[in-house]
Amino acid sequence: MKTSNLQLGIGTGSGTLLSAFAFINTDDVLKTMVLAAIGAVVSFAVSWVLQRLKRRAKGRFGGNT
Repeated sequence: MKTSNLQLGIGTGSGTLLSAFAFINTDDVLKTMVLAAIGAVVSFAVSWVLQRLKRRAKGRFGGNT
């Protein structure tokens, strides 16, 4: 009985996922990739700047921060 439910769940999930692919344009995928790359670069830059500021503050205030 459990195997039947598992197969039904996998079949339903796969069918839903595959039917959603029909509505996705390549322009949307490209736009998503570009926005994800920009977000990753901005996240890295902000983390790097904050780390540098923390190091500078540590040196200035005797390492208590």
